[in-house]
Amino acid sequence: MSPQPELHTLFTRREVEDAVNRLAAEISREYHDKNPLLLGILKGSFVFMADLIRRLDFPLEVEFLRLSSYGRGQETSGKVRVVHGLSIPIKDREVLVIEDIVDTGLTTVFLLDYLRKQKPASVKLCTLTDKPSRRQTPVNIDYLGFTVPDKFIVGYGIDCDEQFRNLPDICFLEGEG
Repeated sequence: MSPQPELHTLFTRREVEDAVNRLAAEISREYHDKNPLLLGILKGSFVFMADLIRRLDFPLEVEFLRLSSYGRGQETSGKVRVVHGLSIPIKDREVLVIEDIVDTGLTTVFLLDYLRKQKPASVKLCTLTDKPSRRQTPVNIDYLGFTVPDKFIVGYGIDCDEQFRNLPDICFLEGEG
């Protein structure tokens, strides 16, 4: 039997709340008169997106998309697929993608290309966390909460094998076997 992973806090719930408030203020300045579509990428972004949209005081719409590039565990398969696509048209819409983490960039680039093919007025990216040390392809992040080290992070919606999403802090795992 493999040992249980050890959790270490990277960002406290207060630091996360401050980052969400900062991002909401930045997004509000740009989108307050545009009725944007906020597109949450499931499952990881749902906690972040829920907190973020409650801080936005202008008209907006919400949609979700689900992609997959991970098998079980911590390693990406490298192949991205759309598991649950858009249910509404985005042509000529201002689209703001809400992500939990940008890691290698492969999934994010796939997603942005997928969206741009549908001819929105604009597509921008807001991510809670960015792990540039693992980047395999360039990604332009318009709104960023935190840059994180090359550790496997969990909490605040981010999981490992569907565990730890409910943690209020952002933590990293050590000793995952």
